[in-house]
Amino acid sequence: MTTPQDTDAFIASLAARPTPGPLDLPRAAGWIGGAFAVGLGAVLGSLGIRPDLGAALQDPVTLAKNALPLLLACLALPIAFLTTRPERDGPVWPLIVPVALAAGLFVLQAVNTAPTNFLPELMGQTAGACLISITAISALPLVVGIRTLRQGATTRPIRTGALLGLAIGALAAAGYALHCDEDAPLFYVTWYGIGILISTGIGALAGHKYLRW
Repeated sequence: MTTPQDTDAFIASLAARPTPGPLDLPRAAGWIGGAFAVGLGAVLGSLGIRPDLGAALQDPVTLAKNALPLLLACLALPIAFLTTRPERDGPVWPLIVPVALAAGLFVLQAVNTAPTNFLPELMGQTAGACLISITAISALPLVVGIRTLRQGATTRPIRTGALLGLAIGALAAAGYALHCDEDAPLFYVTWYGIGILISTGIGALAGHKYLRW
């Protein structure tokens, strides 16, 4: 049976816990950016940057392989930061823009590709390496990001974790694109997209476990 003394002791223990406060956004961005640089450097140091990168980026379709995930990351990360404040909840509709553009490139190539070439274009030669690399680049910044966002006070930890994972996965895809020489939208929209979704899912699970307070 619970006594008044027990109740008072429980309330006192709760009051003694540190209250989550506003997230230091510049510091959070710095920690996540530094961890991303380490992860990207490790992967690109092993795989290398494609030798024709400068020429390849002159093609708008190839440029989109780098630019669209970078745009997605730049939109998702501030929203993730915003959700760490209990009184704020950033809108997610801007994320539709890069997703819609990527989907448009996918459909455009799909309707202009012969049926016999569709599967080879979709699968490419490096789908497995693509997924492994994006996940590897994402790993350290995800860990650092979750630890950093614990300093905030999100009331929707799954949403916050998913947005963080989405941003980091998209950054990882944009970074991996510096190496990848498979420039067909059927390939990169599919496999970069799956890699980003994996990071988003991991972020959601981590947010559920570690961002609750």
